[in-house]
Amino acid sequence: MNRTDRLYAMVEQLRACAPRRVSARELAARFEVSARTVERDISALQQAGVPIYADVGRTGGYTLDKSRTLPPLNFTPAEAVAVAITLGRAEGSPYGRAARTALHKIVSAMSAVDGAAARELADRIGFLAPARPDAPAAVPAVLEEAVAARRVVRLEYVDRAGVVTERAVEPVAFTAGTRCWYLLGWCRLRGGGRVFRTDRIRTAVLLDDTAPHRDVDELKCDLPDDLVLRALQLV
Repeated sequence: MNRTDRLYAMVEQLRACAPRRVSARELAARFEVSARTVERDISALQQAGVPIYADVGRTGGYTLDKSRTLPPLNFTPAEAVAVAITLGRAEGSPYGRAARTALHKIVSAMSAVDGAAARELADRIGFLAPARPDAPAAVPAVLEEAVAARRVVRLEYVDRAGVVTERAVEPVAFTAGTRCWYLLGWCRLRGGGRVFRTDRIRTAVLLDDTAPHRDVDELKCDLPDDLVLRALQLV
């Protein structure tokens, strides 16, 4: 059994046994590996966002929170690859890091046969890219948290003229152009809605203030006449 299949099987074993705790020794015997290998596998799953909890001691072990996991999914291999193609283009975007863990969860929750078929199909998909690409500027994780939690954030920002200012901003939304991402928010320094290119933000620090709810329309941010702001649709 390769490591990918073992990780999937380990999640299913913990799901089947939950809420009973399963010891590392028990898992090691089940999958014919060392207890140390089990510990590394569990750590990898936890880092990928799988809700596995551990208790130490002689009666300790691992358990899985069933309410926060996916049962085996009926994604076809083609559907899984389609999701991977979309998420593969999320590099540098808001929640790009979450996109990687989401894909891992989807593949891990598929049946072993479909998961293997999806990986085989993915080997026949590729992206053309410059041999020496400029790395896209990633949206800072602190901005992702600010938008999700509606927390005011203090920015050190460089405008198009190269002028550096420090300002408190109430984050409202992210939006993307063809080349970069923008943060839309209410600038307390200017007393109005502003659009900030995320690659021009030098530093971002979360403040204790909770931002009031604001609609994007309330910001009255100027957009080119040939562009409209389209909301992300989940369905």
